[in-house]
Amino acid sequence: MSKPIEITLIGKPGCHLCETALQVVNQVIDDFVLAKPGNSVVLQEVNILKDEDLARKYGEEIPVVLVNGKQHSYWTVEAPRLLAKLQSLS
Repeated sequence: MSKPIEITLIGKPGCHLCETALQVVNQVIDDFVLAKPGNSVVLQEVNILKDEDLARKYGEEIPVVLVNGKQHSYWTVEAPRLLAKLQSLS
């Protein structure tokens, strides 16, 4: 089994865009794992209000999605684009 792909969702409580992004990310993860058995994805949610460095870096861009530590998207998550990224890493 390969190393899990790490997705980080940076957002904050009460952010409707963040809630929508979480739904899209979870659906993409489910679709990916179903289509690519043996691959796994770890999702970490980070509250930007609890990290000053992240707030300075991404404060105007949340929600932000990182894939394996690299910025993939901000403001909105396009499911086909995220799925293609995960597939390219498997």
